[in-house]
Amino acid sequence: MNDTKTALVTGANKGIGFAIAQGLGAVGFTVAVGARDDTRRKEAVERLLAAGVDAFGVALDVTSGESVTAAAAHLEQTAGRLDVLVNNAGISGRMDGDAQDPTTLDLEVVRTVLDTNVFGVVRVTNAMLPLLRRAASPRIVNMSSNMGSLTLRTGPIMAAYAPSKSMLNSVTAQYARRLADTNVIVNAACPGYVATDFTGFNAPRTAEEGAAIAIRLATLPDDGPRGGFFDDEGVVPW
Repeated sequence: MNDTKTALVTGANKGIGFAIAQGLGAVGFTVAVGARDDTRRKEAVERLLAAGVDAFGVALDVTSGESVTAAAAHLEQTAGRLDVLVNNAGISGRMDGDAQDPTTLDLEVVRTVLDTNVFGVVRVTNAMLPLLRRAASPRIVNMSSNMGSLTLRTGPIMAAYAPSKSMLNSVTAQYARRLADTNVIVNAACPGYVATDFTGFNAPRTAEEGAAIAIRLATLPDDGPRGGFFDDEGVVPW
């Protein structure tokens, strides 16, 4: 088996996901760019290759079990194992009108957000676990948000998005408990308030700054923390 470590980043064609892919590539990973859109995925891979990153594309729609299964098969063929999984793909959900006001909440919006932000993470993680278990020091990083913190209660009222991140943190803790006696280390990361199309580019942090915590958690030593929620400052209360 070759010594090159492979990382899969979901939703890696833009924003924080792209910055995570670039950062992992810079520290020597071969990066699998997971993205739904064929054109955007190819463009992202080309940009990474031009920046000196060893990258390849993987068609991946986290809301489709079929797509996730095919992506795992593709990775098994091309890499044979997976060293790092960054579950970065996420959506804010519709915010028009009162769609995310809890008193007028559109439950279809909740379902759609959960399907990507929570169920998508479970689909991808469980499909990739057999490949991760083949690695010497496998790491899983779930990209969360401090908007999901019941302690901090930051950001605007978004009664679909914020609870999806609370649930993601809870699911992360369940994985960490289940995998406690294995070498698979699972944590959640908060990138902070980053200028991406998600925030209308109206935020103080760059995508590279937002990606830093994910890269740190993806490269933790074997005695690193498990089942936690971290940002640049350390543990995020949630």
